[in-house]
Amino acid sequence: MDEREGSGMKVAVSGKGGVGKTTVAGTLARIFSRKGFKVLAIDADPNANLGLTLGVPLDQAKTVIPVSENAALIEEKTGVKPESYGGVFRLSFSVGDVIDRFGVQTLDGVTLLVMGVVRSAGQGCMCPANALVRALIRHLIVRREEVVVLDMEAGTEHLGRRTAEHVNVMLIISDANRKSLETAKNIYALSREMGVEQAFIVGNKVLNPFEEGVIKEYCADNGLFLLTLIPYDEEIRKNDVKGEALDLSKASSGLTAIKTLSERLLSTSLE
Repeated sequence: MDEREGSGMKVAVSGKGGVGKTTVAGTLARIFSRKGFKVLAIDADPNANLGLTLGVPLDQAKTVIPVSENAALIEEKTGVKPESYGGVFRLSFSVGDVIDRFGVQTLDGVTLLVMGVVRSAGQGCMCPANALVRALIRHLIVRREEVVVLDMEAGTEHLGRRTAEHVNVMLIISDANRKSLETAKNIYALSREMGVEQAFIVGNKVLNPFEEGVIKEYCADNGLFLLTLIPYDEEIRKNDVKGEALDLSKASSGLTAIKTLSERLLSTSLE
């Protein structure tokens, strides 16, 4: 199938840790690629595991240096060493070559870029590493024509750094746990404040009608748009335990729901 470019769909996948956001993000990226889109997957989680979901072998995944920790690249682009806080460094630089140089080719033709995060000098840090990450994410979201799927840092802290400021879809993954739902509500509110065009809740790992009812009632009571529910799937759990990518040719309830989610995203984002 020919690559379909110009989709403009930029999806950030967020949620509390442990709710399955990385599995959803990586599987969506592969499904979009199989549909003929050129897809870029960005791992912006400090616990970088998106590569495993995309089929990158563990030994290879361990060798990938996140952009935020690539000292040579940071110095090349900003003109100073990464640990240079408070000094003068270039704020204007080209990042268009970073994908070609550091992108990792994965299953189904998805290109992976491990971004990493900056945790030093506080939320407002404008250290060289942070400047590079911000410029690169803005370039990838605003200027590139691929479908871009970002696996975000768990929780709400990354929204304070406005990492996902320019995406047009925020998928907020939650299971039926009350703490997960509260985190999802906070992410939803912050996303709307940031001006994200479309923010959706996705209920994941739904075990039974009781949990389905809990998620639906919580979303209704708090004015949250529930896009879909993904049932608990033993096949997905087994793949997560093994650290392997899903076999997209196998029929399972969870995978079917994620495929349906991909169709809904395409219909809402590209209409």
